[in-house]
Amino acid sequence: MRAARYITLPFLLGAMACASSPREPQEPQTATQPPATTPAPATEPAQEPATADAQETQTAAPAEDPLAEERAQMRAAAEEELARWTPELREQAAALASKSHPNTEAALRAAMASPHRMPGHAARDGARHPVETLKFFGLEPTMTVLEYGPGAGWYTELLAPTLAARGKLIVTSTDPQGPPEARPTLYAERLDLFLKKSPEVYGKVERALFDPSAPELDLDGEVDLALVIRGMQGWVRDDSVDRWLQAIHRALKPGGTLGIVQHRAAADADPKESATRGYLPQAWVIEQVEAQGFKLAAKSEINANPKDTRDHEGGVWALPPTLRNGDKDREKYLAIGESDRMTLRFTKVAK
Repeated sequence: MRAARYITLPFLLGAMACASSPREPQEPQTATQPPATTPAPATEPAQEPATADAQETQTAAPAEDPLAEERAQMRAAAEEELARWTPELREQAAALASKSHPNTEAALRAAMASPHRMPGHAARDGARHPVETLKFFGLEPTMTVLEYGPGAGWYTELLAPTLAARGKLIVTSTDPQGPPEARPTLYAERLDLFLKKSPEVYGKVERALFDPSAPELDLDGEVDLALVIRGMQGWVRDDSVDRWLQAIHRALKPGGTLGIVQHRAAADADPKESATRGYLPQAWVIEQVEAQGFKLAAKSEINANPKDTRDHEGGVWALPPTLRNGDKDREKYLAIGESDRMTLRFTKVAK
């Protein structure tokens, strides 16, 4: 499937009137989340033995949706979040998105302080250093920015208003109209709900649709800055590292920037094995990216965490904010904090 791109605002305004049956929210992933790229297998309905007579009259029951419970939870959470958007909040959000700030830091600080952010997201600022990270990558409010795997929208909440007045934000997405039993469809539905809730902030955000089995982006030479934040482990699991890097290389303008934040494995880790736990070795990441027409421009320890031992039961998702293991060793994981992460800036060069 060739990637498609469209502006969401007209679609959003119509959908807002039907909020009683929203589409859904998207990928907890891109924050520290469990793997999100592998479609969940469809389950077959249980079948009872049937006689020949019964077989003639039996009506086939529809297959159960294996993601029905998650889908219902997402819709309920989206309804709750939508209810938070009072007229006053919408007015504040519109003012935020329409303002031109003198520089990147001012724009990001204003977005970070805004009540449009989902409850709990601001609590992650100290571990994720968004201002320092995005300034390191060279973000400017006039840029066209591609965000790979926006997930639950943590960075999208900051990027969208920063770029709304003078730049452009494009986020990758699978097809929300895809097979309902496929997990990528669920994540696309979640992104749909996230963007729909506020045309004031997200009405100018564009989506680049892609086919998970053959990722392409119809964005040749349009992008100043591409961001891949805590998402490369999924490429390794899907065996799509080269394809994604090639697609991003084509999307970037000559001399454009690729910014990567990635959970960092031990230097001698096997990438295939460590990716199942969310981590990748830094030297290996640099090697893979440079092999696809990029040059490492700089690396930073902005998002380093030496307390992360990388050997947690349940992988990186044992750590905050996911805390996959529940109450088991909860205090230990809270004391560690979010993962140790590499922060790398690359420049597009001719292949």
